[in-house]
Amino acid sequence: MSTVKQDVESLLNRLPDNVSVEDLQYHLYVLDKVRRGLEDARVNGTLSQEEVETRFTPSNGTNAS
Repeated sequence: MSTVKQDVESLLNRLPDNVSVEDLQYHLYVLDKVRRGLEDARVNGTLSQEEVETRFTPSNGTNAS
């Protein structure tokens, strides 16, 4: 995994020269959320599609679709 600095440098290189502070803040926010999500998945694992569907399907025997 790359460092935060490397990810920010890459992000800055992809953004236009006239990027607004607000747009930069948004992209940094998204970058942080993605990095945190990937780290959480690495530490805690992930769920298969089947496991997610089982967890989110109502348990009263009816199908939500």
